[in-house]
Amino acid sequence: MTKTAQLIFEGKTIDLPIVEGTHGDRAIDITRLRSEAGLITYDPGYMNTGPCRSAITFVDGENGVLRYRGYPIDQIAERGSFTETAWLLIFGELPTRDQLARFSAGLCAEELLHEDVKHHFEGFPPNGHPMAMLSAIVNSLGCYHHDLLEIESKGEFYLAASKIISKVRTIAAFSYRKSMGLPFMYPNPALSYCRNFLHMMFSIPHRHYDPSPEAVRALSLFLTLHADHEQNCSTSTVRMVGSSQANLFASVSAGICALWGRLHGGANAGVVAMLEQIRDGHRTPREVLELAKQKKFRLMGFGHRIYKSYDPRAVILKKAAHELLYKLGKADELMDIGMELESAALSDPYFIERKLYPNVDFYSGIILRALNIPVQMFPVMFAIGRMPGWIAHWYEEHLEHKSKIHRPRQIYTGQVLRDYVPIDER
Repeated sequence: MTKTAQLIFEGKTIDLPIVEGTHGDRAIDITRLRSEAGLITYDPGYMNTGPCRSAITFVDGENGVLRYRGYPIDQIAERGSFTETAWLLIFGELPTRDQLARFSAGLCAEELLHEDVKHHFEGFPPNGHPMAMLSAIVNSLGCYHHDLLEIESKGEFYLAASKIISKVRTIAAFSYRKSMGLPFMYPNPALSYCRNFLHMMFSIPHRHYDPSPEAVRALSLFLTLHADHEQNCSTSTVRMVGSSQANLFASVSAGICALWGRLHGGANAGVVAMLEQIRDGHRTPREVLELAKQKKFRLMGFGHRIYKSYDPRAVILKKAAHELLYKLGKADELMDIGMELESAALSDPYFIERKLYPNVDFYSGIILRALNIPVQMFPVMFAIGRMPGWIAHWYEEHLEHKSKIHRPRQIYTGQVLRDYVPIDER
């Protein structure tokens, strides 16, 4: 028997079905609310709205749980790679050895850009932001792959997904090189996904950049931990744009634009800026926390819309940052400041009561700094990592044949009916 909730309005009782997820999370199905009661819901920020059913990622914010297709994030981080995670998210299961080998080979085969694409970079100024270039040029891929604008088979989807995941790192590296006035470095098919990206970023003609295994592993971990996170701003954007039957290139390009915001993909850059401000302002972390409580200092990297406990990704990244700095023989003053700030916050009743714990952005910037990734590239790195999740969500929306174009309602608060006044009488 279907469970229902009852809404009583103006003497009329409306039965609303209850939708249950596999972990017992429940939602009220309001799809008939407007037709039966003349009502819509008011939910600023969509904080209590579930626009879809999804089998991709599960988040339990109260208990600090994150799972990709049912697999705990700590197991994936410890044992998997980014390419393996991409396959899992997009196709639903961990790949076999043969599937992973073919997928990796396909990424190598698709890593080059059409030579004409390079001319797009010439249209950007030398100081153009890499995120602007990334979004525009990913969108332009639709001009070079007309056969994939309408995806009607699994084979076409597989090819489109491979092209985007492979080419996004090439576009990202070229965007960085353009902003630095450096010549483009072509991808090397003999290198792994992450090693190849670092090669395109930092090699120069006649001097090949060879990152350490620790650096490659840290980059793979960073991308893996950012690969998906349920219905966040950028993922919801991809699904909304895709609901109009926009092609995959255009949809993930819209996701890149949404990610650019400093409250989303730009948050880890904000953390680095905050730690630098503490360092240069010669304030102690405890002094900063007192200022934050008085609303006189913006504390970045703490708290999360979903997590009301320690972000599980932050736990993994904190450990990884320690290990990477140690193995590279580097010292980072910002890491020391961050640890002191975290320790002080977690012992302060103000932050404990409000459940303000470090999130994924708090330590991710430290890892990127250790890899010599400049701050302006931080959201680009996030976009590379999030690409498999975006693609998976776009396809899930695409396969939902009953899905309708997303069209939120509103509560109108403007002027009531008025008569037009000719310009001479105003």
